[in-house]
Amino acid sequence: MDRAEHQVALHPTIFVIFGITGDLAARKLLPALLSLYSKKLLPKRFSVVGFSRRPFNREEFRDFLRSRLNIRFGQYKEEDIKHFLDHIVYVQGFFDQSDSFRLLSSKLAEIDKLWGQCSNKLFHLSVPPNLYEGILHKIHDSKLALPCSDETGWTRILIEKPFGNDTKTAQSLDALLAKLFKEKQIFRIDHYLAKESLQNILAFRFANSMYEPIWNYRFIDRVHIKLFEADGMNNRGRFYDSIGAIRDVGQNHMLMMLALIAMEKPASFSSNDIRSARAHVLKKLKSISPKSLVKQVVRGQYNGYISEEGVKPNSKTETYVRLETELSISRWKGVPFYLETGKSMSETKTEIDVYFKNTEDKKSEHDPAKQNILTFRVQPDEGIKVRFFVKTPGIGLHTEAKTLKFKYSDVASFAVIPDDYERLINDVFVGDQTLFASTDEIMASWKFITPILENWSKLPLKKYNKGAIEVE
Repeated sequence: MDRAEHQVALHPTIFVIFGITGDLAARKLLPALLSLYSKKLLPKRFSVVGFSRRPFNREEFRDFLRSRLNIRFGQYKEEDIKHFLDHIVYVQGFFDQSDSFRLLSSKLAEIDKLWGQCSNKLFHLSVPPNLYEGILHKIHDSKLALPCSDETGWTRILIEKPFGNDTKTAQSLDALLAKLFKEKQIFRIDHYLAKESLQNILAFRFANSMYEPIWNYRFIDRVHIKLFEADGMNNRGRFYDSIGAIRDVGQNHMLMMLALIAMEKPASFSSNDIRSARAHVLKKLKSISPKSLVKQVVRGQYNGYISEEGVKPNSKTETYVRLETELSISRWKGVPFYLETGKSMSETKTEIDVYFKNTEDKKSEHDPAKQNILTFRVQPDEGIKVRFFVKTPGIGLHTEAKTLKFKYSDVASFAVIPDDYERLINDVFVGDQTLFASTDEIMASWKFITPILENWSKLPLKKYNKGAIEVE
């Protein structure tokens, strides 16, 4: 079951962040890099090159980064923060101008000359997806993607989701990437794959012999995957309105969770075998026909959504989706998988409930009140719980439900459990693609989602009040 942990990248590396002044860099990328730096998991020679259009001198840029760094008070020594910032430089430029990319290329060459050797180059597109194509073309045209040689100075690229808007656009983006990089150089981020609790699904399934024999349709009644957010748009209205819930988290996070629950034990726990096992599940998703859409899919929009900043006043974008699907896999014959996600729900939580059949009483086989339930809590309060039944104390033979729980917070602090982006960045530095989506996974997920989107407008858009678990 072991995957290499805490590998240290040794070769000098430059991490280029396109859009370093944006929200993602402040919330995720820079704090993750700082954490890795404080744990001595970055190369001794590394540099972060920020690329964006805002004008800064060196001191203004350092002050800006300090003000935006999302770190807990007292989490790091002031000396570590100062030295980390010393590794960051800034290049002002425009994503659509060739001169700006030539300036960036000169900066990278300058760092290589200072170090006296060719360095690895890692490019992260921390920008809206509609800018990907233009930036990738400019990377190619300015020869930034070329490694120094076959032996040293690799180049890799980090791409954030959503990876395309449908099958056609995903294929187009993938074809463009293939011109620049080999598959082993492309790291497509679905940060949910890096969450500790999701990684634990594989450990729990394959390291505990008591569950694998019953991990099939004979014993499992259904699987319910939920990703609820209590918040609304939080200044993401303009971006969210262009994609909606099914593209934002359905095509990626939720289908990846389904793949982890349903996948066969891989031939090995290498990157290729794990990703292949996940892809196999996604390829076996039963498509939802236009005739079945109304029966299997619900889409909703919370009241007040169209008043959110950046949202079109007549928007039909969904903020809630619930769909039912099955897998064409003998292990899962007839087992429904429910995927449910929504904004402005009564609570924020992500969890996976596995309902086991009541094999002793056929009448209550599908009765939730009388079923064992295994729950993987992804966030918050990461952990695992099992509902089981015991005899009620007293005369007579009656049973009642009890819960056995495990919480990560009881055995580890936030300092022990790496943040998802911290783990992802560490893995891309050392070249481990296990926690990144492959081409096969991306295309299989879009193959399932695209036919739904093509008939999306035919599905009623149901309204629900903020804080509601169910749409009306």
